[in-house]
Amino acid sequence: MKLSIPITKTIQKRHSVRTYEERSLSAQDREALLDCMKRLDNPFGVPVHKYIIDKKLIADGEKLGTYGVIKGADTFLGVSIPDEELAPLAAGYEFENLILYATSLGLGTVWLAATFNRDRFASSMNIPEKELFLAISPVGYPSAKRSLTETLMRSTMKSSSRKAWETLFYQQDFITPLTKSMAGVYAVPLEMVRLAPSAKNVQPWRVCKDGNNYHFYVTYKPGLSKGEELIKRLDLGIALSHFHQSVMEQELTGNFEIMPQENLKLPENTYYIISWRALETK
Repeated sequence: MKLSIPITKTIQKRHSVRTYEERSLSAQDREALLDCMKRLDNPFGVPVHKYIIDKKLIADGEKLGTYGVIKGADTFLGVSIPDEELAPLAAGYEFENLILYATSLGLGTVWLAATFNRDRFASSMNIPEKELFLAISPVGYPSAKRSLTETLMRSTMKSSSRKAWETLFYQQDFITPLTKSMAGVYAVPLEMVRLAPSAKNVQPWRVCKDGNNYHFYVTYKPGLSKGEELIKRLDLGIALSHFHQSVMEQELTGNFEIMPQENLKLPENTYYIISWRALETK
């Protein structure tokens, strides 16, 4: 599904919001979100379940278990998936599309993958026991003033900063940086990948261009728990949302495929996930 919003402008506008006005969503905005949730899909063939609940938080943010990180919001979005290989990509892709749509409505959001009580939210959202419940987001009207907790978190995580282009994108191998000139019409979709949010803002994705193919990888050190590894793949799904929606906005064509990687020597702690085969360029 191609979102009917200005993608690149919305991606550039989106930022994490943890402090909200203490008022409920308007009926119009809530209905718009519900309609979007029903229409979302993904290119990976995995069912993704989205949820929305309205629960008033007590003053310290602890009633539903956001550990004081979220202030003022009483509506939350959630996402769950089956335990399948490409499911984290699908979850990141669809949930980020929902967040971008919320941004286009003037609403604030923030991805939460760790700083919430999974058990309480899973119970409130009626998440099926066999499903993986990876993330939630508050949704509401941003407060004009950030809480002290939010200000400190943004400073600690350097929320507004992103890695340099040449550290994320490569040409043919992981030695030669991919320049924007080399990327051509794909420079904008890749820049939107660079701007994608990720857990602790670590940007675990890497992309290597090989002819008309763009190979996507995640990076992480060995020894991660299954949950931590799933979050890395979820982060890549977010980046793929930005990439794919930007590609469609520019009317470029192609498809996602799993491709052989035998001829490419990967850096340490770098894992291949999926590729984009570009079918034509403008």
